[in-house]
Amino acid sequence: MTCSFNAVAASTTVRGDVTGNNQVDISDVTALIGYLLNGDGSSLNLANADCTLNGEIDISDVTALIGYLLNGTWPDGPGVQTFTVNGVTFKMIKVEGGTFTMGATPEQGSDPRDDEKPAHQVTLTEDFYIGETEVTQALWLAVMGSNPSYFVGENGYGDDLMRPVDLVSWNHCQVFITKLNEMTGKTFRLPTEAEWEFAARGGNKSLGYKYAGSNNLAEVAWYWYSLPTQTPNTVGYGTHTVATKAPNELGLYDMSGNVTEWCQDWYSLYSSEPQTNPTGPATGTYLVVHGGAWGNQATNCRVSYRGGNYPDTKYSSLGLRLAM
Repeated sequence: MTCSFNAVAASTTVRGDVTGNNQVDISDVTALIGYLLNGDGSSLNLANADCTLNGEIDISDVTALIGYLLNGTWPDGPGVQTFTVNGVTFKMIKVEGGTFTMGATPEQGSDPRDDEKPAHQVTLTEDFYIGETEVTQALWLAVMGSNPSYFVGENGYGDDLMRPVDLVSWNHCQVFITKLNEMTGKTFRLPTEAEWEFAARGGNKSLGYKYAGSNNLAEVAWYWYSLPTQTPNTVGYGTHTVATKAPNELGLYDMSGNVTEWCQDWYSLYSSEPQTNPTGPATGTYLVVHGGAWGNQATNCRVSYRGGNYPDTKYSSLGLRLAM
């Protein structure tokens, strides 16, 4: 039996969490089998039941769910490309083009700043790929041969190379991407601001959340009040291993927390006019950044929140996510 589903049934996006209890266990297998047998999903989070990410719910999702419970890994969906560079593997997730409202939309409440206004229609006519996670220290090291991050072992915070790279400027990111493209023969780049926000909102699968994947920020983001400690020089302060919070509707992690991410565009104020494939002005003073970080308050972690930094700016809360 193959069943279609309405994604609005989900309260948060946790792949395989069919019962909606914010964990994946044998009860989800039982619930999924029951749904396939009797078709009653009224009490289930069916948006989480498409475990193979193929747009359908069928017996293959049961197999994938059991596999995850046995070995802790999910199969790649049809919209996933996997790359390996010097032994470091990373994934790019396909985002189908679409039309959305960008900026201070109603679910953002009273938090938006003036530069998030006016909300305006944006159409992205082409599909693109975006990183499943932020670029890790491991990948940066594999490409560049060095790790510029503040939150590494010698600073007393642990030596987990699967944390996002930090202390990288926009200019430094361009050098990294150029080398990565030479090594892979691909055309990686930074996402445009519109691509970033569309992906953070969940693309065409968006459920209209305030944050990337939930209205409960702690479920999806490492930010100031979800850290184990606010005391510097102690374990748990700063960045955390990527993909340890719940993903958004597209399976993207940490778009509302961990580190803020560079975009390709020069920063400018919004227009109310509808736009198609916007890329920002030809030049400017600041480059756009998006996404909350480990040291931010909740308002900075919203999907529409934006800022700008000089091209040579480096912070321990600033990193990047690839697009192609």
